[in-house]
Amino acid sequence: MRQELRRAADVLRSAQALLIGAGAGMGVDSGLPDFRGTEGFWRAYPAYEKLGLDFSSLANPQWFERDPELAWGFYGHRLGLYRATTPHPGFSLLRSWGSRMPHGAFVFTSNVDGQFQKAGVPEERLFEIHGSIHFVQCLGSCTEVVSADAYSVDVDPETFRARSPLPVCSRCGSLVRPNILMFNDWDWNDSRSQAQERRLTQWLDTVAPGTLAVVECGAGTAIPSVRRFCERVAASRGTLIRINVREPQVPSGGISLPLRALEALQGIEEELARG
Repeated sequence: MRQELRRAADVLRSAQALLIGAGAGMGVDSGLPDFRGTEGFWRAYPAYEKLGLDFSSLANPQWFERDPELAWGFYGHRLGLYRATTPHPGFSLLRSWGSRMPHGAFVFTSNVDGQFQKAGVPEERLFEIHGSIHFVQCLGSCTEVVSADAYSVDVDPETFRARSPLPVCSRCGSLVRPNILMFNDWDWNDSRSQAQERRLTQWLDTVAPGTLAVVECGAGTAIPSVRRFCERVAASRGTLIRINVREPQVPSGGISLPLRALEALQGIEEELARG
């Protein structure tokens, strides 16, 4: 393991740019649940076990029409949780590594929790492929994606149902929903994420082949979008450093660190400090 940490440090020393890929495992060291498996989800939300509803059942836009109190209970609780969570020190380490590189860093994440922004990553250096819980879209005729800062949701801690008033559009008064790509979701407004993707593509075009370090943290195979993107970019532009305690396998030439995110990032930092 020490040898692999040293290899990772060597890649970061010579890199001109840093691509950070992040899945749910990135937030575990901040105290956030990763909802891995039904049992883990129900431990976090016991009220839903009684209803027989798992994560994929609840993360469905149908509830905003059929039972908006249930829908906003689920997302309102998560919004409050993410607002109250402090990012672990690994976020700052990634920021500091990128800041020393000529082309800086860019984040590609499936997480909707906004932890990278909290850790100081600029909005213009983020691509949140599933959207963000910190933004909402109108279920009426309005088409803009707006910040959720003005909204707070009162959630019953026993039933996880939202109490009135529910979040509504300031323009037309219609119910709003999080600007998150849900399961079976044909109405997600992806305008914000499309703009982020364009900025990422433009940034990658400035990075010469072979000069990119790709650090992927806690991205599993259940929803493989982050893993696939990081593998594809690393294959043509640099080296993949995969941090994953459960699924650390890497393509040829990659660096595998079967550790939790914070432990691995701190281990790499120790090797960087040794020079």
